[in-house]
Amino acid sequence: MSGPVLDEAAPPPAAPAEAPSNPPALAKAEEKAAKPAEDGAPKKLSPAELKKQKAAEKQARRAQAKSGPAPNQPGTPAKEGRRQQKDSNQTSKDDKSRPLPLRRRASQSNAPAPPPQQQKKDAKKDLRQLGLFFGHLYSQPRQHSMVGASKDVHPAVLSLGLQYSSYVICGSTARMVAMLLVFKAVIESYHTPVGTSLARHLTNHHLSPQIDYLRSCRPLSISMGNAIRWLKDFIIKIDPSTPEAEAKRNLLEEIDMFVRERVTAADKLIRDNAAPKIVDGDVILTYASSSIVEQTLLQAHKSGVSFSVIVVDSKPLYEGKTLARKLANHRLNVRYYLITGASHAVKSATKVFLGAHAMMSNGRLYSRVGTALVSMLANAQSLPVLVLCESVKFTEKVALDSIVGNEVAPPDELLSEVERNNLLPLHPHLPKTTTSKSDDKGATAEDAKPTALDVLKWVEDSQNLHHLQVLYDVTPAEYINMVITEYGSLPPSSVPVVHRLSTNT
Repeated sequence: MSGPVLDEAAPPPAAPAEAPSNPPALAKAEEKAAKPAEDGAPKKLSPAELKKQKAAEKQARRAQAKSGPAPNQPGTPAKEGRRQQKDSNQTSKDDKSRPLPLRRRASQSNAPAPPPQQQKKDAKKDLRQLGLFFGHLYSQPRQHSMVGASKDVHPAVLSLGLQYSSYVICGSTARMVAMLLVFKAVIESYHTPVGTSLARHLTNHHLSPQIDYLRSCRPLSISMGNAIRWLKDFIIKIDPSTPEAEAKRNLLEEIDMFVRERVTAADKLIRDNAAPKIVDGDVILTYASSSIVEQTLLQAHKSGVSFSVIVVDSKPLYEGKTLARKLANHRLNVRYYLITGASHAVKSATKVFLGAHAMMSNGRLYSRVGTALVSMLANAQSLPVLVLCESVKFTEKVALDSIVGNEVAPPDELLSEVERNNLLPLHPHLPKTTTSKSDDKGATAEDAKPTALDVLKWVEDSQNLHHLQVLYDVTPAEYINMVITEYGSLPPSSVPVVHRLSTNT
């Protein structure tokens, strides 16, 4: 509802019943204006007198507005009545032409309020979705199927997205290479519409749906973002006069060259620079799994160096288990620890080799969660920490913690199938409210036999428990001794210099 309109052009509404009909200042002005008419000789007011009269009227209206106009009081001027009628007609006209808003205040809504139990349940649901510190990471749910995908998404991209979400293709470098190879298939099947150019239409209308679908399956890594920016920049620079077949052929060749130079050749240079740092009698500790660390260890083993490896691993992916199996198959001496035994494992190590998801501009390492813990334990034991990372993983971004930017694993990955079965005997000790929500309707808690899937429902129905499994953490630069790239060995503070050098070449 709009309030009364008060301006100089509109007379004020009538005063309250207790107050006089005209304030003194207004009455004085009217008396002065009416005196010439009583004498029979109407006198024209001078500009100064008109100005003084308007000032008196304005002051009177302000005093009347402060005292508060009385509603439904007779004596409202006709002009004000016409204005109010016009405003009401305009409001009713606008209300008829404009649809009602979807969300209204509770005081203005005619619908009955939901019961208190429903309100409490909705509030609990919103609170669980927001979380405490990592609520912003749940804003975009992960896509686990092709349902809802755009019709413009290529079938190869649909398959790749499902492999991302199910961790069939895992690791920053592997995901980037797989994405570029799939983009080759997308470009090969692309045909420029009539009236447009490949440089303008391919990036915005054809590649964008593919990238959006991959992002919905799993957040893009730093290396994937760098590769996408490079690809779009190259496409934009294609001459519009170039024939489509030739432009597509050049684009496919550039993608192959990018993979060959920034990944294959870079990994070989890093491997050759890092392998000589392993000497006889060393005990190399590594965390989780990294393809470049694996290549370095195998290269040192093939060169005849006698050393052993300690692999520290953690849930939910247990990537280190695959790395330990591969190294053992090549007849390396391998010991396998979980993250709970990392403090004991570092006491036997002599060097620490780590992979990277990304290297930040402030020299911090963004890698699999648990890397920071291993680095700090190694630093406490005065062990050298070496990070093996390609320059394509460097970024100009700055990370101070692992809360602002991170990736959250689905809650069902927090507990394995074996762990869920081990928790089933706890079913009789759960609160009755939790068991009644989990059990089927029509069956009591004693009659229903819980399964492994019910364990997740118990956690979801609990009021004070929330699933949280982040995949990455940030390691401060002071815990890293050296970063080995294809440009050589350098301190963490030189990361922005190498990033500018790699992007300008």
